[in-house]
Amino acid sequence: MTALRSKFKDVMTAVVPIIVIVLLLHLTIAPLGEGLVPKFFVGSVLVIIGLTVFLFGIDQSIDPIGHGIGNMLAQSGKASLVLVTGVVLGFFISFAEPDLHILARQVSDITEGQFGHMVMVIVVSIGIGVMMTLAMFRILKNFPLKYTFLLAYGLIFILSMFSSSDFLAIAFDSSGATTGALTTPFMLALAAGVSAMKKNSKTSEADSFGLVGISSSGAIIGVLSASIIMGLGKLTGTPPASELAEQDLLGVYGHLFPTIALETIISLAPIVVSYIIIQIFFLKQSKGAVSSIFKGLIMTYVGLLLFLTGVNGGFMEVGREVGKILASMDSKLPVLAVSFILGLVTVLAEPAVIVLTHQVEDITGGYVKRPLVLVFLFVAVGLAIFMATLRTLVPAIQLWMYLLFGFGFSVLLAFFTPDLFVGIAFDAGGVASGPMTATFSLAFIQGIAISTPTADIVTDGFGMIAIVAMMPIIALQTLGLIYRLKTRKG
Repeated sequence: MTALRSKFKDVMTAVVPIIVIVLLLHLTIAPLGEGLVPKFFVGSVLVIIGLTVFLFGIDQSIDPIGHGIGNMLAQSGKASLVLVTGVVLGFFISFAEPDLHILARQVSDITEGQFGHMVMVIVVSIGIGVMMTLAMFRILKNFPLKYTFLLAYGLIFILSMFSSSDFLAIAFDSSGATTGALTTPFMLALAAGVSAMKKNSKTSEADSFGLVGISSSGAIIGVLSASIIMGLGKLTGTPPASELAEQDLLGVYGHLFPTIALETIISLAPIVVSYIIIQIFFLKQSKGAVSSIFKGLIMTYVGLLLFLTGVNGGFMEVGREVGKILASMDSKLPVLAVSFILGLVTVLAEPAVIVLTHQVEDITGGYVKRPLVLVFLFVAVGLAIFMATLRTLVPAIQLWMYLLFGFGFSVLLAFFTPDLFVGIAFDAGGVASGPMTATFSLAFIQGIAISTPTADIVTDGFGMIAIVAMMPIIALQTLGLIYRLKTRKG
């Protein structure tokens, strides 16, 4: 019960600030339709309950599965087993990621199926599976992390030259969205399990980070490759039609619940089947451990069902409406100010940020204090959503300008930053772009794009998650440089 209360506290810290912001805007400068407000509050309650149960279930199921499989792979020493397990589990764990499905559904709705929901989920999951396998090989073969990122983003740069700006935005957004509440803890546990088997403790500690960052680059490669192979260029987009206003409260959630219940079973089933097979032939855990894991999987399912129902029932739609109302004002100062505040709230909202900041302070022996890490992350994510809003409002600012210089600078910094911080920084991109970013914040930016005459709903409505994932990488590598300078002086 203590762990469950802790998760509830983290989730309340995540969602309540957004509810307060929406309520204040509704009562002042951005009044919402009366029928939308109760649906938003019901959706918020479902998000809070669902995310709490989901995160608790993850700790009881996905985390021990990841650790067990990581240890098993390291002990086996068989490259073929690492290859097969990495590709299969990487695919299935990404396929089940709720943030990815939320983004893919938005892309499909806005593009009217030109880049379909399941097509996007499948190509992203393939990319994740391939790159996660390569990331595990890197740990086992001691290949330098900075050169791995150099090769990955070098390939991304080449692919982006043959792809449209629409797919560039979608690809980088998918990278941030796929490292969400389900995928990130599994990958961190898997990396810890594999790296813990290495004899060199310092190398093992550094290798515990970086797998999330490398794997997420596979999502970008997958989407860009698919756009080239399928011959897709410029995507036409229309604002997603909302049926919320036409339905009452019971009608909205009554319609969503059975559909999402089936989709959630389909998403999680491959993970359950894979675990059963690996348990029978390789892990052979005790009955008590297996029982605990299956209880956790049931809680994961229930939590995910409630979370997705709340998100689709009103939570995300309100984000879009707030963005539309603020962007339609004569002055753009309110929408820019709310964007920056939303960024601050978003980074505070992600429960994994709390864990990450404690980790940085611990592994640096207190040289880099947790409050300093939080300040860097606050400013980074606040600026990220501010930059995304500014790009939507100003036609001259293109997404590639942010990404080319941002990720290029990040890779360059990796050659001057301690390896430990390189891994932490690239993993932080996945940590910062979690459930709140993929739902409320992305919908907020899309609302701004809908109300801005010079904006394109596809080109400008996506790309925000990419910027949110990029800025913490720069921020934490900068902290790594500060740590290196302080330790040298010491």
